[in-house]
Amino acid sequence: MAGDVKAIRGDRVVRATVDTRSHRRLAMGPLLAMLLSTLAGCAGPGGERGRSTPTAVPATGSSVESRSTATPARASVRNLAVDGAASLLTIRVYRGGALAAAGHNHVIASHSLTGIVEFAEPLAASRVVLRLPVASLTIDEPALRAQAGADFASEVPDSAREGTRRNLLSPALLDGADFPEILLESTTVTPLPEGLRLTVEARVRGQRSSFEVPVALRREGATLVATGALELRQSQLGLVPFSVMMGALQVQDAMRLEFRVVARP
Repeated sequence: MAGDVKAIRGDRVVRATVDTRSHRRLAMGPLLAMLLSTLAGCAGPGGERGRSTPTAVPATGSSVESRSTATPARASVRNLAVDGAASLLTIRVYRGGALAAAGHNHVIASHSLTGIVEFAEPLAASRVVLRLPVASLTIDEPALRAQAGADFASEVPDSAREGTRRNLLSPALLDGADFPEILLESTTVTPLPEGLRLTVEARVRGQRSSFEVPVALRREGATLVATGALELRQSQLGLVPFSVMMGALQVQDAMRLEFRVVARP
């Protein structure tokens, strides 16, 4: 494709015919060289790409920009506080040994849970921290024994409840004087079709252990209610079950935990 170009030489106008295709090729030559030089500058030592700072920023909205500057979306987190008065943790422990009939099954309870729930979207980014003060644990509340079923139907004398409490807080078991609280902290949260599964790290009298906890989660407006139950062994927590008379009367290693944790903004 050809075109006319006017050039002024002195006082004369000279008309010349120029092949614009040749002109475009000549103009593209320096531009292409500059582009290749820019691209070459993006490679680091040894030909690895992406380690040096780019010399040019792509136009806003380009596909290159979205690949190079996009960052993963951060979790949206709501911080909730555990309502201890509305929450409840119970532990059912069972008698054992040859003289088990002389002992009692017991319901140990906490109405004093504290802690936080970091409720996130996505749910797997959530986190739970619970603190359980051992001095506030109760032994064999009549209402809780009635709810626990036939295995807890017998009455427990005050002397037996007091003795169980002393044994529970003694240096041989929870050592409440030196370790006044139990700490429970989630390390992973796995969403399931029927709820959640938490991997929980427990710190009991200075010893760490972990176990999995199934959780059913319900929302009541801005409030979260988490419920669940699991079988756990005292030995999993680093504890030695109480026993007397060379094991003739003892507390079984296995126990059952049930919980209702209420967390509010």
